[in-house]
Amino acid sequence: MNLNQVTLPSTDIRRSIEFYVAMGFTLIVDSPDYARFECPEGDSTFSVHRVDAAVSTGVVVYFEHETLDEWVAELQKKGLVFDRTPADQSWRWREARLRDPDGNVLCLFYGGKDRKHPPWRVA
Repeated sequence: MNLNQVTLPSTDIRRSIEFYVAMGFTLIVDSPDYARFECPEGDSTFSVHRVDAAVSTGVVVYFEHETLDEWVAELQKKGLVFDRTPADQSWRWREARLRDPDGNVLCLFYGGKDRKHPPWRVA
């Protein structure tokens, strides 16, 4: 089994497309009610679908990047605003957080080998 994609709600598909393209995703499906993106690395995709009103889902979507600090600085130069800039966490990841135009929470991080193999991994 492989995770194919995550889909988040959007009240404005055009605005979401601009945001996610600025983040570095490649737009592969573009319709009035739905947009789908390829991640720059790997086989995963990511999408947004149109909703009438913003919905607080409680979901946090994580995107990993080896050079997190440089990526965040590049996104800030493009005008993206972060709730939290990169910081080391007690679980051995480095994380930054921001929200897309609809308030969906995104965590940009680097976990390296600890992403799947932390010292506390269940045997």
